[in-house]
Amino acid sequence: MIKKNGGPYRHRFDLPGGSLDGPEPLEHDVLREFTEETGLTATIDQQLGATSFIYPWKYQHWTINQHICVFYALSINGGKLETSVAQFMGQDSLGACALPLDTLTWANASPLVMFAKAFLTTGQPELTTKTFSNWEVLKEAANPS
Repeated sequence: MIKKNGGPYRHRFDLPGGSLDGPEPLEHDVLREFTEETGLTATIDQQLGATSFIYPWKYQHWTINQHICVFYALSINGGKLETSVAQFMGQDSLGACALPLDTLTWANASPLVMFAKAFLTTGQPELTTKTFSNWEVLKEAANPS
């Protein structure tokens, strides 16, 4: 997972991801973002499905955010886990980390990480849209308990 540096998940642990570069295929984006944000290379095993997270977040002229997410299972095949990654316009990862699942909580992780934690625990993807009445953008870095 990554240490997030921007957006509504700032200062939380998050999954690698991002926006498509023009007409880039989704699968290419997944692998590119994964490498940019973690230093690792991977192959896609399967698409797990898509869901969305809806929560209050003030950004530009919006007050609600709907984060649509497509989840994939990947197999790492190279690279090195980078705890610090190159910074450039649009980069929102400070670097990658590996933590035990029991240290990841709603207080220090994004909804995407909590989705992944549940999937790794149960083996079943929960693809129902989740709506949060409150969402706190943290003012300082999250630390695992």
